[in-house]
Amino acid sequence: MSPTPTTDEALQNAVEAELRTVRDPEADVSVFEAGLIENIHTTDGTVIIEVDLHDFPPQEAESVTATLMKAASAVDGVRRAHVEQVPSRPDTDGRTAGIGTADRVIAVASAKGGVGKSTVATGIARSISAAGDSVGLFDADIHGPNVPELMEVSGPVHSDDDGNPIPVEKRRVEIMSVGLMSDSAPLAWRGAMAHDALSELFEETSWHDPDTIIIDLPPGTGDIALTTLEAVPIDGVVFVTTPFHAAVSDTHRSLQLFEENDVPVLGVVSNMGEFICDNCGEPHDLFSDGDPIAALNRPVLAELPFDETLQEFPTVSDQELPASLRSLGDAVSERYDDIWSVDVPPEALDIRGMNAENRYDAIENEFAELESGEPMYVVSDRDPSPLQSHLVDLSDGIEELDTFAVKQQNPETWLVRTVRP
Repeated sequence: MSPTPTTDEALQNAVEAELRTVRDPEADVSVFEAGLIENIHTTDGTVIIEVDLHDFPPQEAESVTATLMKAASAVDGVRRAHVEQVPSRPDTDGRTAGIGTADRVIAVASAKGGVGKSTVATGIARSISAAGDSVGLFDADIHGPNVPELMEVSGPVHSDDDGNPIPVEKRRVEIMSVGLMSDSAPLAWRGAMAHDALSELFEETSWHDPDTIIIDLPPGTGDIALTTLEAVPIDGVVFVTTPFHAAVSDTHRSLQLFEENDVPVLGVVSNMGEFICDNCGEPHDLFSDGDPIAALNRPVLAELPFDETLQEFPTVSDQELPASLRSLGDAVSERYDDIWSVDVPPEALDIRGMNAENRYDAIENEFAELESGEPMYVVSDRDPSPLQSHLVDLSDGIEELDTFAVKQQNPETWLVRTVRP
């Protein structure tokens, strides 16, 4: 009879030797040769065997698990044996590196911390996913990444064939966060380090062609927000605030930063403004300053109460999402469509994408064919204000046009209506 191993290392070696005698009956090789054993951990007589049985049908996987536990338990010195399934390795096919792979990128921001921004960001992602879109959720709050905890995910983060990190998937949402690649220690990164780390994740994360990516930004308008504005083509931003006058004042200054960088503000989420009393069932305001959010003059996408169900929602299925979050996802998508869907008259001249010479040729030809009093519509991807003086030059004996109306539909589209003199 062999002596009982006296150290964790010796016990691990003994367990490994015993497991090498276990064979895969179909392939007629050992479980190690078949690649089923990922790792073995031993601590004070407790053995944990990490295995990869994803390719096995459930009954066969249970049979292999039982065989491994029996073999490990038979080793002298083993008091308890456990078999744990490692997370499945993501498919590397059909992936593209870079956050720009998404059809639309929506940021979720706040001027202050503690207003529920990450909860709202995960709620929007889950809601849009439940509506049928494929969704990515990027946690850009590198100093306090909360998304992994809210979505109940953890590493390891695998890589594709080019070494690019692959997001972790949960409930049909792809999730990337610095928090998935670090331990629980705080990330005390200075500006340059944070900028470099975030830029690399933006450029290198390998997504599976999501329709929408939601970016959870850190609070405020610091380096990370500026880095995101420089590195990512953001199509819209949702601001989260409590209905408290100081928080709303800071929100006003923050949303101006995004608009100055040509990012449309989709709207505002008012969070934790009231709670429902368990005893009387009546709503009670948590702030008594009237309606300061109205001063922002932006659409209010949702007014979310202080509600325990919103704190628990990541644990429930998509079908059980709180109605307020489902409505929020719909409101974000509708507002996005209002901004980015351009209703172009069928007779309009579309000069988007043309070079300068072709633009002017097309405009001159269109204008020349009009009779006096006929309207002319132009769709442009740059500010068309200089067009007015050019049309005046093309007209005889006038100093200005009677009609020249410009509407900026979104940061990339202008609509012009004028009338031939």
